Amino acid sequence: MTRSDLVEELAARFGQLGQRDAELAVKTILDAVSDALVRGNRIEIRGFGSFSVNHRPARMGRNPRSGEAVHIPPKRVPHFKPGKALREAVDLQPGQTEAPAGT
Repeated sequence: MTRSDLVEELAARFGQLGQRDAELAVKTILDAVSDALVRGNRIEIRGFGSFSVNHRPARMGRNPRSGEAVHIPPKRVPHFKPGKALREAVDLQPGQTEAPAGT
């Protein structure tokens, strides 16, 4: 699903929202998530999952072409951890309405 698909789905699901309003809503939510991650905050959406920032330390890597050692600087990378409800919903087989017993 692309961003434009998400906008179309939102506009279709909520008739009172026009295409422009749905686009603004999606943009606002994604900007808020991005801004919070840039500031180093954690975002938790119950039933969906959480977004956080992981810190990767500096390390030595290798150039695959020459085999030369290369210094890789430390970096911060976004990380998504799905919530239990999302994991269970994705795990369902087509036509199945609830998770099998034992999961």
